[in-house]
Amino acid sequence: MKLSQLRSRCRPHLWYQLYWVVYLIWFFWLDLTVTAPKYILHSPLDDLIPFCKYAVIPYFAWFVWIPFTLFYLLWKAPREDFWRLCLPLFSGMTIALACYAVLPTALDLRPYWVPGSDIFARVVRFLYRTDTATNVCPSIHVFNSVTLLLAYYRSRIFEAPRRRWMRPAAAVLCVSIVCSTVLLKQHSCIDVALGALLALALDSAFTALERSQLPQVRRA
Repeated sequence: MKLSQLRSRCRPHLWYQLYWVVYLIWFFWLDLTVTAPKYILHSPLDDLIPFCKYAVIPYFAWFVWIPFTLFYLLWKAPREDFWRLCLPLFSGMTIALACYAVLPTALDLRPYWVPGSDIFARVVRFLYRTDTATNVCPSIHVFNSVTLLLAYYRSRIFEAPRRRWMRPAAAVLCVSIVCSTVLLKQHSCIDVALGALLALALDSAFTALERSQLPQVRRA
């Protein structure tokens, strides 16, 4: 696809990406204002999961995977596939932020100190300094990862022989990111479970909505 074609394809959707501006403003506002959360989440399973500094690799891969998938679908897939990902993705992120505002949650799982001078220890310490242990349930990391994975298995463009590898690769990345949230003590298993359930629930809801509209489209 030529650059001019890409521009014409992206232009109708650029306004939709303004959601990210609204989301980031709301997220950081909550991060700054929610200083006394009402609920400290903890599960006995959390105590059985060891801390692992190397989990920062998949954890930060999440920040690349989201825009990559969105732009890949926008560039390569039918327009419906792009919208079908954006609608549940943005709906779930909005629901998560609303939960953070109404039911402020936090964690007390992080180690008091991450020893070491290697790059992984330094990145974890940077993460802990910049990301407070509040606004954790449901986990947006987990919600987005599961929602993206469902998009890879729903879109038919990944059935092409040259793209089939992207589905299992997405599955491995999704599982790695989910595991990283608890290995880094960024989330409790409760956050993970509710983030995954939110993704599955919204995907089912939008699938049902699609199917309910099919007879109308066929009659038209």
